[in-house]
Amino acid sequence: MRLLVTLGFLAAVLPFVGMLGYGQYGGGVEMKKDERFQWPDGKRVAVSLTFDDARPSQLENAIPILDRHGVKATFYVNPQPLAERAAEWRRVADSGHEIGNHSATHPCSGNFLWSRDRALEDQTLETIAADIDRATREIEELIGVRTRTFAYPCGQKFVGRGRHTRSYVPVVAERFLAGRGWLGEGPNDPAFCDPAQLLGMEFDGLTFAAVNALIEQAAERGAWLILCGHDVGESGRQTVLGSTLEEVCRFASDPANGVWIDTVERIAEYVLGTRAELP
Repeated sequence: MRLLVTLGFLAAVLPFVGMLGYGQYGGGVEMKKDERFQWPDGKRVAVSLTFDDARPSQLENAIPILDRHGVKATFYVNPQPLAERAAEWRRVADSGHEIGNHSATHPCSGNFLWSRDRALEDQTLETIAADIDRATREIEELIGVRTRTFAYPCGQKFVGRGRHTRSYVPVVAERFLAGRGWLGEGPNDPAFCDPAQLLGMEFDGLTFAAVNALIEQAAERGAWLILCGHDVGESGRQTVLGSTLEEVCRFASDPANGVWIDTVERIAEYVLGTRAELP
């Protein structure tokens, strides 16, 4: 009897649970195609490939794949690893890829022991602004690029503790065309999103089938999918699979698939420019 009651309860409740999830992650409201934000040249969806931390495998493995397909990506760098191979990164920028700001010291929560000496909990808006501005100066000195977009280290956007906690999104908004988060739960609605805190979805470890599913889900909404990766290779923690990157570039470069794949800077410029022209 208890089993029957439990099964009956689940049968009654699960449909409502499903409706809640559907509404939270993009379902429940249908949008007509002619009401959607219009991407250039009739594209169905926009995609940006982004890579953090200026890791050596990005130069060694990602750049050859991207260049082979003519795909431009965004690389969010910190000055120290940038300096170690500055000449190569300068060539990356000169070839049309975007170099973005990822802070000078990569401050995250002190719950990560490696960030304890620069924990966001111990920072203020003034100290985080100084860290970001230092990175801007040093990146320009190293490779001659003035960064226009920013990636929040660890995707975290707050400094301080408790009642003294403050968002540093306004600091980023004052300085950059766009700011990208990390481990977001979906793509960005180009007609609504806040460019200063764009959602970025994980790229590391995904198969092409998984990425293709994300692209198609974003295309259903006419959205902007931003993928975030770190190392590039065939295995390892925080690693974009080279085979996946190859397939994504091949798929997005085929005009028949209706994908606009470009840097965060270029797509953000288009989004803001188009929104400015709307009633």
